[in-house]
Amino acid sequence: MAMTMAVSLMVMLCAFTVVVGEPSLSESDKILKLPGQPPVGFQQFSGYVTLDSKRKRALFYYFVEAEVDPVSKPLVLWLNGGPGCSSLGVGAFSENGPFRPNGQGLVRNEYSWNTEANMLYLETPVGVGFSYDSSNSSGYEVVTDAITARDNLVFLHKWFLKFPQYQQRDLFITGESYAGHYIPQLAELMVQFNKNKKLFNLKGIALGNPVLEYATDLNSRAEYFWSHGLISDSTYKLFTSACNYSRYVSEYYRDSVSPICSKVYSQVSRETSRFVDKYDVTLDVCIPSVLSQSKIISPQQVTERVDVCVEDETVNYLNRRDVRRALHARLVGVRKWEVCSNILDYELLNIEIPTINIVGSLLKEGIRVLVYSGDQDSVIPLMGSRALVHRLATEMGLETTVPYRVWFEGQQVGGWTQVYGNIFSFATVRGASHEAPFSQPERSLVLFRSFLKGNPLPESF
Repeated sequence: MAMTMAVSLMVMLCAFTVVVGEPSLSESDKILKLPGQPPVGFQQFSGYVTLDSKRKRALFYYFVEAEVDPVSKPLVLWLNGGPGCSSLGVGAFSENGPFRPNGQGLVRNEYSWNTEANMLYLETPVGVGFSYDSSNSSGYEVVTDAITARDNLVFLHKWFLKFPQYQQRDLFITGESYAGHYIPQLAELMVQFNKNKKLFNLKGIALGNPVLEYATDLNSRAEYFWSHGLISDSTYKLFTSACNYSRYVSEYYRDSVSPICSKVYSQVSRETSRFVDKYDVTLDVCIPSVLSQSKIISPQQVTERVDVCVEDETVNYLNRRDVRRALHARLVGVRKWEVCSNILDYELLNIEIPTINIVGSLLKEGIRVLVYSGDQDSVIPLMGSRALVHRLATEMGLETTVPYRVWFEGQQVGGWTQVYGNIFSFATVRGASHEAPFSQPERSLVLFRSFLKGNPLPESF
């Protein structure tokens, strides 16, 4: 299927030829200054890339050049998951971008990833954040993984028309959660294209707390709950025998929850409590927004969200008219910008499509892969990710090149890591949530720096 899509898209994209050295088309997207922004020495850009001018479909991006010597730094595409959550609001303004909203303005994030790379944040798929499809007045059509991968590929190719100086740059793709579907599928299309015409200089992908194999990832939640004291012994037994989590989610998405699964999950929910953030079991909830929080962390909503106290700041900032004007953004078909889209109609059963096998095909092409886990996340727990990485490495015959050990950030243990064949890595980020750069920014930056350079994580301080 990927090959068929790649061939058909190749015909379309060949019409768009990037000529390195031609005048940049990006000047109209340059951000002069964001409202309340502290002084910086790097350039910022944001705006739209039109995917289909006939149907008026466009994806919104935010791009920040590296703080120092951007010409020598790689290009990194960041994708948040959900499906349906914003890379602008979550990734850029809550996790690893240069600023975070604070009151009426912005404050610097000293652990921004643009200290190491040129960072490109994409609001995808169409219908997320400021991205839009103005041809659908009656509502958005169902979006699938395949459509998202295709659109992201078209976006990136057309983005190079605006920024031709980045076409030959080393390219990495990073992201988290449902981006465990977005990123491998996009990378697979890139590899297929490159077999016919070298378009993308893809060097590696990094996947944070990713959905890679539905049953393994989701069912590790029971062990995580039990091992962290969130559920009782008897409930753990029910949650692993009578109705596991992957079965419950599958029935829930098909609107056919069985009585036994309903009973088991009600018991799990009661014991874990709605006042514990499942995306970080050690994080206190935001009491002033407890009603909103209780909806966000409801286990019936298998989507990626952030702590509402941080979310409120971001929502308020990005819904200011002066901010939208500075970003060259507009609202199309919605009344306000949302962290996670409430108009996107995503084919949620796509979660059952495994992508760990695509990761294997990328490794065979020589593309480095890092899978990392914030170890306080119970939504996509580290146990599932670690098991999937080890299984794939074994199937591929990759020898352990860095045995399981601690790694350091400063004088503290930053987490644990293991490397296979000097190309496939697993790492935990100690004390980190589902959104690791949000809760452990300094440790996540150390992880990111090592990933870009292809170096093992520091084993001493």
